[in-house]
Amino acid sequence: MNDAHSGRRNEPAAERLLAHYRTMARIRAFENAAERLYNEKRIPGFVHLSTGQEAIPTGVCANLAPGDQITSTHRGHGHTLAKGGDAGAMMLELFGRVGGYCKGKGGSMHIADFSIGMLGANGVVSAGMPIAVGAAHAAKLLGRETMVACFFGDGAVNRGPFLESLNWAAVFKLPVLFVCEDNRWAATTPTASMTAGPGIAARAEALGIRAFSCDGNDVAAVDDLAGELARKVRAGAGPLFMIARTYRWSGHTSADAGAYRDPAEVARAKEDDPLERTRQQLMGLGVASRDLDGAVAAAESEMAAAIAAAEAAPLPAFADAFADVQDIGAPKMRAGAPA
Repeated sequence: MNDAHSGRRNEPAAERLLAHYRTMARIRAFENAAERLYNEKRIPGFVHLSTGQEAIPTGVCANLAPGDQITSTHRGHGHTLAKGGDAGAMMLELFGRVGGYCKGKGGSMHIADFSIGMLGANGVVSAGMPIAVGAAHAAKLLGRETMVACFFGDGAVNRGPFLESLNWAAVFKLPVLFVCEDNRWAATTPTASMTAGPGIAARAEALGIRAFSCDGNDVAAVDDLAGELARKVRAGAGPLFMIARTYRWSGHTSADAGAYRDPAEVARAKEDDPLERTRQQLMGLGVASRDLDGAVAAAESEMAAAIAAAEAAPLPAFADAFADVQDIGAPKMRAGAPA
């Protein structure tokens, strides 16, 4: 496995880094709002938060073209926003209201927007991986100059679709960038305690897929590595594998207090806040603190407006529950079928 990598810029351009900070601030503001709304019982169902992991989708998606596609996980709000998703439509979906991405019927774990290449969050661990590989294979067959970024967590490496997806992508040399968000926890279990062998990278490399690693809390490092790997994927290098090390601040779901974790471990992780780290980098590059405060305030204002609009939006009509569902009936009930 290659840690760091060649060709990284010595200093990130202030303008690009500030754009990253704005995206990260929007993700943080959305996740904070979603957590608060759940705790106040204002939205139905659970949410899976990506608080503390904002640098990874931001840095990766900054290197994707509008026609490129991504697949996500049950922790997908950040991926959607980083790929250009509409926070208002996302909030409507969390509230189960008309105008949500899935018409208010899918909720947090099923947000998708094909118009921006977001092929969907997924409630099943690792289930987005074969979808990513299928999309990449379709792009290759159709001669499209696009790629797919496949986001998944470290817990996914112990499930069958991980092996199947990497194998298929390697055999057919597909344009996929596999992005492992290594937040150290698979639901309520430390991933390291349930992962045999030399680790995540070795599994990719066993299939001939080169693996690279970076600090997932450093958005400039994520940006640099993702940019380098995306260029190689586009140039026909086939699938590549990226591990971004981070930490999940919250419990597995919004209802999980995470009491199984050492509080000191969580506190140490929060000291390495990717937003604060980026803020310090920007101030070192001469960006005024008022501009950074303004980015955070703008993100919080955007989410407040999204919440107000969602709460005012109507609930779907009862009859809509039966729309978008395929039901052809049992064979014996079809017209013309023998009795």
